[in-house]
Amino acid sequence: MGILNTLLRAVTWWNGQTINTQLYTWRKGVRVGEDNQGNVFYHNADDSRRWVIFNGEIEASRIDPDWHGWIHHTWDEPPTNKPLVHKPWEKPHHENLTGTALAYAPAGSIRQPHPVERSDYEAWSPE
Repeated sequence: MGILNTLLRAVTWWNGQTINTQLYTWRKGVRVGEDNQGNVFYHNADDSRRWVIFNGEIEASRIDPDWHGWIHHTWDEPPTNKPLVHKPWEKPHHENLTGTALAYAPAGSIRQPHPVERSDYEAWSPE
């Protein structure tokens, strides 16, 4: 099983970090911090490159706004050094669930487990 996992990591990026990313991180990466989901953030020595190693599924919307601003060079200080001030009315960050089983489905949607029978619709049928 070890050889198969190594081969998968060599040719796919969605199963975690690839071998090249792991080697680059090992050689040039400086660990900056970790978010509440276990994603680990790195930068190189001159801070010209920043990247994240995801804990689990690779989905960009899993990066919370604090780290998103740092990784895209919006601000220089990572949230571990200078945490952002949050307003009391702000909701916690959630990843984008579109396309998953947990995506929002309004009442009456065919995606609901038990769709409601509609009485305001009558299907057309040719005579």
